Order: sequence, then C-alpha cells, then structure tokens
Amino acid sequence: MRIVSGIQPTGQLHLGNYLGAIRNWVAMQEALGPGDRAIFFIADLHAITLPQVPGELRAATREIAAALLASGIDPARALLFNQAQVPEHAELAWVLGCTARIGWLNRMTQFKEKSGKDREGSSVGLFTYPVLQAADVLLYKATHVPVGEDQKQHLELARDIAFKFNTDFACDIFPLPEPTIPPTAPRIRSLRDGTAKMSKSDPSDQSRINLTDTPDEIRSKVRKARTDPAPLPDCAADLDGRPEAQNLVGIYAALSGETMDAVCARFAGQGFAAFKPALAELLVAELSPISARLRDLLAHPDAIDAVLSRGAEAARSLAAPTLDEVHAAVGFLKP
Repeated sequence: MRIVSGIQPTGQLHLGNYLGAIRNWVAMQEALGPGDRAIFFIADLHAITLPQVPGELRAATREIAAALLASGIDPARALLFNQAQVPEHAELAWVLGCTARIGWLNRMTQFKEKSGKDREGSSVGLFTYPVLQAADVLLYKATHVPVGEDQKQHLELARDIAFKFNTDFACDIFPLPEPTIPPTAPRIRSLRDGTAKMSKSDPSDQSRINLTDTPDEIRSKVRKARTDPAPLPDCAADLDGRPEAQNLVGIYAALSGETMDAVCARFAGQGFAAFKPALAELLVAELSPISARLRDLLAHPDAIDAVLSRGAEAARSLAAPTLDEVHAAVGFLKP
C-alpha cells in the first residue's frame, strides 16, 4: 500500500484543520504495515493558484509542517515535504496536462465554485490544478488516496488520466489509485455562528480554537461560545435546528471517540453551564500537548526546514524513476 495525501498551507491552523485532516494523517501513519509507505506533502504549488503574499506563504508552510510534526507525524515513518522542493510534480503535471482533455476539466465543479463570477479572470493554474493533483499521486504510483466528498471527482479524473496515458503509450506505468474514505470528521463550525465554518478568515479570533491557543485561551473561548438556553436532549436527532449546540456536541464526540447520541445521553437535561467546562477540559487534554510542541517547533524554523528538505530528497528518489519511465514512454530524448 502506498498512501499519498497533500494539504494546502493555510496558516493559523485551528481545530477544524486538526479534526478534518491532520488527525487522520497520524492515524494512517500508525496503521502502516511492513512494506507500506505514507507520503504527505504541503501543497504550496497548489496554493499559488490564488494570490499569495510570499512571506506569508513561507510562514504558513512552516506552520503546517510544525503542526503535523507536533500532532505525531514521524518523518522516520512517513515522508513529509513541501511540494515546491520536488520539481518532478510540476514536470509530470505538464506531461499529464497533454493527456487530459479540456472537456474533463470543464466538468470539475470546484473550479466553478472557486472562480465564481470572474471565471475569465481566474488563473490558468486554478483551472488546471486537478491535473497537478493527478501528478501528485501518480508520481509516486499511489495505490490509495484519502479523499473527502469534495475531492472524489478529482480522484476520478486522476484515474481517467492514468488510464488514458497507459493506453496512449501502450504502457503500464500508472496504477489506478483507489479512494480511501477517512473516518467521518465532523463539520466544525464557528464558535460564534453555528451555521458558518470555523475559519482563519473570520475576523473574530473568538470564533475558532487555534492550535497555538493556551489552555486558558481554550477555556475562555469555549465559555464564551454561542449556545441557546435549552438543555441538551437525550439524542442527537433533537439537536436539529440548534446549530451551535450541534457544533459543540459534535466537537465533544469527535474528541472523545463517542457518538453524538452517546454524548447527548450522558448530558441529557443539563444546560451548557455544565457541558462547556467538560468540553473545555477535553479540548485542553487533546490540544495543549500539541500546542506546546507546535510553539517550540515554530521557535526553531531551521529545524522545520531541515525536516522538509530531508523529506523532499527522499521523495525525489521515489519520483525520479517514475519520471524516467514517463520520458521513455513519451519518447523524450535523454542522455
């Protein structure tokens, strides 16, 4: 099994990032068997499909690397690097872009969502980035790719591109990667508005639990989180129409490993004056060790850079043979 997954450098990582992606990566690493390999990368090439401030992009890349390391990603067991240090990603994307078809890309729904009303003003990279995603996984001959609902279409495109390349050039270079559906992660919502996603772009820092927050900051934010006056019901179905309550119970369930029904049954009839302190202590127990390690790592950026550099070197040693096969299949003249 060869697992490949990437995450864009977002900066200001929060609880939603941790429960939605980072914790799943750590679990995948821990589940590796003999001969299996996990390859995790920070997708800085994908990040520049939208405008970026260079200094902020570098800082965000280090921050997410530090968060992954602090959360338990072990460079001795899984490759960790930033995409731009492995130019084979971009080179293979060009070759595969000559295999993919415009009609296929026109069907990608995420481009329509991200470009909005200014489709003609969007970058070419935003239109073609699903081809780069295909290169990301095919470069390492991935057998399994963790995907959420929003990425299933892109993995299907990667399979289509791999099949067409193999057919066009009468070769068998690329296996067709299979989707791996991670454990269902709750949709973490803002602490100030249960109908909105928890987001770093929210102007209110009180809307999110940052991975760098101290225990006292976590407790304060949970205490001030918006709720409603009704007590907790005895089953999760009765939280419908109560988005803030549903969000907090969902966070508790995700951290404790219980179902939302089990959490509701335990706190049934109690108000948030009783529930919030319990949730806050659960968050502190889970996140404060990560936060401490994260702050320590961010104080030593050279050490983070060294980890990424070593990971990139190892990734290039895996990528080069694949690219050599592609060159030979396509007919490029090489020394």
